[in-house]
Amino acid sequence: MPRRSATMLASTMLLIALFCAALLIKVPYSEMSPGPTYNTLGSQGGQQVITISGHKTYPTSGNLNMVTVEVTNADYRMNLVEAVSGWLQHAVAVVPSNTLYPSGQTEQQSEQQNAEEFTASQDSAKAAALGELHIPVGNEVIVSAVVEGTPSVGKLHAGDAVVAVDGTKVTDPTQVATLVTRHQPGQAVVFTVVPPGKSAGDTQQVTVVTAKNPSTGKAYVGIEPGTEHTFPFDININLGDVGGPSAGLMFSLGIIDKLQPTNLTDGRFVAGTGTIDDNGNVGPIGGISMKIIAARSAGAQYFFTPAANCAEASADTPAGLRLIKVTTLSGALADLGDVRSGNLAALPGCGK
Repeated sequence: MPRRSATMLASTMLLIALFCAALLIKVPYSEMSPGPTYNTLGSQGGQQVITISGHKTYPTSGNLNMVTVEVTNADYRMNLVEAVSGWLQHAVAVVPSNTLYPSGQTEQQSEQQNAEEFTASQDSAKAAALGELHIPVGNEVIVSAVVEGTPSVGKLHAGDAVVAVDGTKVTDPTQVATLVTRHQPGQAVVFTVVPPGKSAGDTQQVTVVTAKNPSTGKAYVGIEPGTEHTFPFDININLGDVGGPSAGLMFSLGIIDKLQPTNLTDGRFVAGTGTIDDNGNVGPIGGISMKIIAARSAGAQYFFTPAANCAEASADTPAGLRLIKVTTLSGALADLGDVRSGNLAALPGCGK
């Protein structure tokens, strides 16, 4: 065989061997890509994303879209070829797995955390929206979680509103432990609770026999008390298979648009992201580069971008998408006013 042919054959075989090896080499990376977007003013699966009952609502138009990212699951092991391929694609982000699943977090644990964050973000979004509209919001003590293997399992449930303990009205989560530890281990505690989805008048008496806390030696029942808002009318957010806290801002805007007569978008396509707290402060999120791609692909013209995410978002903004830097819910509402009036020069871009 001629030397040149032999060299080419050897090189080809080496490349094939290297490629096969790369397919077998697993790397500690995961993949993120643009996910679906949902119009908070529209419907999903035949049901309105935001439904409000017990208060007057107004017609809306246009889009106030929340955005998502899709990620490989916690058990997926990416090989070197897939990682390199992802790095070369514009609409894919390859990131260290521990940024998505910290400390070896399982898929189930991640889903549970995302679901809890999504529920909390909805609660804060409702509170921030009603606060912006000067509609009073109350609070109640709830069972945030029930610890496995403790006396409360099967008796108290996450989401139960705790009205009283042993007949003493409860208004703060710290009261629960104080009232329980008045007992000796083995004694009974009577909780007055309202199960999730029930009205305030549908109280139940639940008796739980205390046990000895292995850490303190005092009586305990094994619940984690917390607080939750109470609202003067029903606001429901109907989205399944979505998790995390990053839709808070867009949920607040969607709720406000339905509760007041001004059409916030005036028919335009606005998308955005950002966590929100009870006071309407907007916080940063993950996956911003994938989210702006998802927004523009869906047709968005404007994108609310948390201030802390502006640098990354502005580094590679899709053509035709205008980033609007946002720090508060009230600021976002003012920006929508400028969009409606055509005063685009007043919009706080990510370069400002």
